[in-house]
Amino acid sequence: MGALFSKRKAVTDVDKAILSLRTQKRKLAEYQKKVGAVIEREKEVVRQMVKEGKKDRALLALKKKKLQEDALGKSDAWVLRVEQQLADIEITSRQAQVFESLKAGHMAIQELQKEISLEDVEKLMGESEDAKAFQDEVAAMLAGALSEEAELAALAELEALETELALEEVQQEMPAVPEVPVLPDVPKEPPVKAPVEGEEEKKSAAEAEEETSRERVREEPLPA
Repeated sequence: MGALFSKRKAVTDVDKAILSLRTQKRKLAEYQKKVGAVIEREKEVVRQMVKEGKKDRALLALKKKKLQEDALGKSDAWVLRVEQQLADIEITSRQAQVFESLKAGHMAIQELQKEISLEDVEKLMGESEDAKAFQDEVAAMLAGALSEEAELAALAELEALETELALEEVQQEMPAVPEVPVLPDVPKEPPVKAPVEGEEEKKSAAEAEEETSRERVREEPLPA
């Protein structure tokens, strides 16, 4: 019995790291879902701020959203890499890769944890001193945090939203187009003329008289 227990494989640091990777993967999926909900709320907030003419704050919110989308993209890449590693039966021989992924996963979780607050989204719309202080803090945090490409993408998204809302406003102000009445289908066949009263009787009498005349001609003897 003791021999059986003595042959049991010892749990290595790599085994523990792989278990931690699986745990991180589940946590990351939960945070991704929460950040996704925050992004959807930010879209609503941006739309509202554009309607109210708060263009600067709308652009700030869009930049923040771009940063969150970038974090989601990084976490997606981490999940894909970890899934490939967990499927590799030779992973135990690659300790450096396992611990590197574990470290990257921890950083990805920390990055998403900072972006899951719906209260922060509401503060972007606030007018109180605390809200304005938070907005200044976000602006300072975003300074230099985004690439030039992300900055331009946020600005382009704002301009597209402004155009969309302007078109919606114009459409609402336009008078309603009256409905076109539905006309009956035009008959493909020419209409059948209704018989005139008494015409059928006259036609029958004429035909009978013509038939009588033909019989008389047949009965008259031919000249010798």
